[in-house]
Amino acid sequence: MFGTYKPQDVEILLKDITGLVEPLPTAEREKRIQSGVHYSEMLPVEYEPSPAYLAAYHDGLARYAPMTARAVAAVSRQIWRDKGPEAVLVSLARAGTSIGVLLKRYIARFYHADVKHYTISIIRGKGIDRNAMAYLLARHRPEQLQFVDGWTGKGAIQRELSRAMEEYPGVSAGLAVLSDPARLAEKWGTHDDFLIASSCLNSTVSGLLSRTFYRKDIIGDHDFHGAAFYEGLLDQDLTYQFIDAVAAHFQPEDGEEGEETPPALSALEEVEGLCQAFSIADRNLVKPSIGEATRVLLRRMPWKMLVHSMEDEEHLGHIYQLAKEKGVPLVEYPLVNYRACGLIQQLADN
Repeated sequence: MFGTYKPQDVEILLKDITGLVEPLPTAEREKRIQSGVHYSEMLPVEYEPSPAYLAAYHDGLARYAPMTARAVAAVSRQIWRDKGPEAVLVSLARAGTSIGVLLKRYIARFYHADVKHYTISIIRGKGIDRNAMAYLLARHRPEQLQFVDGWTGKGAIQRELSRAMEEYPGVSAGLAVLSDPARLAEKWGTHDDFLIASSCLNSTVSGLLSRTFYRKDIIGDHDFHGAAFYEGLLDQDLTYQFIDAVAAHFQPEDGEEGEETPPALSALEEVEGLCQAFSIADRNLVKPSIGEATRVLLRRMPWKMLVHSMEDEEHLGHIYQLAKEKGVPLVEYPLVNYRACGLIQQLADN
């Protein structure tokens, strides 16, 4: 057993590195990242949510499962229109995996097609898993592949994917995501920066798998990128509780994407403005969107948490709760494309 996803839902193209890598505490990991060690060469200690934070997660899921389901329907329609029954979903581990399962379920229910779904690793600064791509292209035509993720932050993974696909003629680098506040995805459910509840937790809503790992002493030339299985968290696994809660709200989707007026400020311009406003030299320390801000609180060393309002319990209740638990200052800031943005501590002497 490698993870808790059902084999009929996804084929996991990752190497099992369980027990081969000692997870590092957040402070030590952050220090190493900012001194030049790549984040994919380490695994974080998994955050164990407090009862109050878990309650905020369940509340967020109850509030946003219907909107998440509508976003799944919209993306499924776009994939079906573009690729039809031969579509092959390729979700980006780990945040994209549960989203890929939902898309596969929706397409099966309303389009009556059993599309293939794989999950593979892409790592910022190191690229896509070439062995996984070779595996896919030995079994499917390039034009069948559809990359899937949960949301866009500031577009780092989209840029990484675009660079990687230059090596694969015929494979589209277009991402399908549920929430696209950065307006960079090819297929999207909404441009609203809304809460996808799976962003609130780590492995316990992602098949008990770690984020993906790549270090040459453990990942050989012919290996897939790695991930660890946190079997000890089996009693806390909420993966299918999340998937089933969203799928319970599936409805046939007949509408078309409406025309929207884009914000006056692009996502990139907004991030650059935040860097200037807070004297941040490294853009990688700015993590915009509810999903990315949540990740900062869960596994990085937050400096400040910017929120568009201090009274948006509906969208940001889990962020308020986690910031309170971790003693992270909440700062109300006039965000344009996003509802929240995490700023990571700049550690001295790097």
